[in-house]
Amino acid sequence: GIVLCQEIFGINAYIREVADYYAEEGYVVLAPDLFWRLEKDVELGYTEADFKRAFDFFQRFDTDKGMDDITAAVRTLRARPEVAGKVGALGFCLGGRLAYLAAARSGVDYDRPAHMMAHSRSIALFRKVMGPHYDLSALWETHTMHEFGTRDVDATMKTMVAQPYVNHIPTMTGGVGHDLLKRFYKHHFIPTTPADTKLIPISRTIGADRLVDEMLFCFTHDIEIDWMLPGIAPTGKYVEIPLVAIVNFRGDKLYHEHIYWDQASVLVQIGKLDPKGLPVAGVETANKLRDEKLPSNTLMKNWAKSEGKA
Repeated sequence: GIVLCQEIFGINAYIREVADYYAEEGYVVLAPDLFWRLEKDVELGYTEADFKRAFDFFQRFDTDKGMDDITAAVRTLRARPEVAGKVGALGFCLGGRLAYLAAARSGVDYDRPAHMMAHSRSIALFRKVMGPHYDLSALWETHTMHEFGTRDVDATMKTMVAQPYVNHIPTMTGGVGHDLLKRFYKHHFIPTTPADTKLIPISRTIGADRLVDEMLFCFTHDIEIDWMLPGIAPTGKYVEIPLVAIVNFRGDKLYHEHIYWDQASVLVQIGKLDPKGLPVAGVETANKLRDEKLPSNTLMKNWAKSEGKA
């Protein structure tokens, strides 16, 4: 089911056309009249007089009561026997704002990953047709320079939006929002990253609003690394691991970082995990990333059985 939120012109011919279109796509569409408290049976078009009346309705519109109506529409759709699945909200103009609010207040089925991907597609089109064009690679290089080079917390934060976040996926370390992330950088990331840390680039993919960096992350475990190996005393071991950073931008600032690495490989290399009998590897993962011609499938005991088979 879809709750279709009207534009400021009300339930007019365009909204009915959109409702029919989504009905043909297989959805049950309900477009509630959100101006019913203001004036009844008004069909607004796009003349100057219509614009004036629509703007008057907009100024007098009570958003909270409108959300009550949308919530009631969501409940009504869920109760319809034709609605077998989830309920979403779609809106235009005024309705776009209401659809956004419906995600938080009206119980529609909101999918954040789908929302983020849709936003990225929209940004990609705007960037291509209109600009502006940012050098995301240079912005990322500046950010990492302050993280690992100058080790300047304030300069690092200035490369990011007002409320950024960082998530190191294997250890769930980082921070959400300015204050928590700055605390993380100041006390648990920058001062606990080994002094000999090196980032060796392997590949970089750049989109409209994000960058994917594939690299080797190299360091000596000569300090307790809060964000990667929390609670593990320094072992003095040298480590090289493949690491992937997925970096999202808003304009010319970093919005978030999702950082991935193989924690099992790190533990093997510092001597905290015995790889015998386990499908894990140590520095071999880094070596094979450097040289794809090194043997594959060395952990697969059944690999030899397929030799010579069609």
